[in-house]
Amino acid sequence: MADFFAPTDDALEALISAIDVRAYEKTRNYLTGKVTRLSPYITHGFITIPELFDRLPKLKRDDKLAFEFGWREFFHHVWHRAGDSILADMRPTLPEVRYRSELPDDVREGRTGLPVIDRAVHTLYDTGYLHNHARMWLASYLVHLRKVRWRTGADWMYAHLLDGDLASNHLSWQWVAATFSSKPYLFNAENVARYAPAGWHCGRSVLDTSYETLEAIARSEQVIDVSPALLGMGEPALAALPPVEASALHIPVGARVRLVHPWMMSSSAFDGIRLGIIHVPFHRQFPWSAARWHFVMQRLQHVTDALFIGDLNELGSSLTTASAVESVMTLNHGYRETLPTVCTQLSAPARHFPNPDKACRSFSAFWSICTQGSEDAPRRAWHR
Repeated sequence: MADFFAPTDDALEALISAIDVRAYEKTRNYLTGKVTRLSPYITHGFITIPELFDRLPKLKRDDKLAFEFGWREFFHHVWHRAGDSILADMRPTLPEVRYRSELPDDVREGRTGLPVIDRAVHTLYDTGYLHNHARMWLASYLVHLRKVRWRTGADWMYAHLLDGDLASNHLSWQWVAATFSSKPYLFNAENVARYAPAGWHCGRSVLDTSYETLEAIARSEQVIDVSPALLGMGEPALAALPPVEASALHIPVGARVRLVHPWMMSSSAFDGIRLGIIHVPFHRQFPWSAARWHFVMQRLQHVTDALFIGDLNELGSSLTTASAVESVMTLNHGYRETLPTVCTQLSAPARHFPNPDKACRSFSAFWSICTQGSEDAPRRAWHR
């Protein structure tokens, strides 16, 4: 796989330096648009959204880029309030529709015969990244035209994305599926032709039709006919364990310890021992591609002094000599339950926008709270 994303501060700095807020607003919907490609670095805690606002002083809350940062924090707000319920239907599925739990082989192998879908699958496997528009097209095709349960597709995509984030990924799939929105997200060949390069276009295909026709299919048990190609692309293997060994662990008496997990991998200085942690039970439930393990472990080894790989419930006895054990909370299952039992100081993840006490079921409700009294409050309604 080509190394499109290096897990280094230099790579992150280059991306930040290239951000053009105005160009992002004008071109972000195009697959060749001026998007930031920061998501892997945000997901894995190289940098926080508050730090990005500090680095981008011209960024205002009414800018499209600020909206996208807001969507990420909104999804985490929902995760904070709903917990693991985000992994199940937040609202009822479309009535009268039966969904299958298996991912079709022609989709998994990128050989559906539809360029927009096959290109998306190949790009996902080759780079560990997809433009948001391509993610939505792929999700919509699977859920509404092939009648694949959204959770099946969400787990599959999450495993291969370098920026795979359970809240952003799974709630976005639910938004497409209409279990976290008011209607199904649909797209057609005209939409692809407008926003994607020619090699993605799908004229004279099942997608070359009206939205009314597509909505009728989405709300029925109809599954579209496909003419898959004979040859496709093999899906990269997934793994529950990283391709490295744990380090010998010795904590001197009185040492301060910072537990560094895959979602908080900042290179900020720390006067003590930085211990990288991989909680294997989580990764058995949500395995990662080799590319994502490479991205995470290369960074984790760079910013830590030692590495623990195993069940965090077994880590406590090794930390008894420490004077203090600190970390940043994460909502990922297993880490979420165990970190409070082994840490003496646990910080909340940094946010730029408020985390309302009352659960917001829509982004518009969340954004209204975020911008109350703000001079930068949006002057127009926003719909994803």
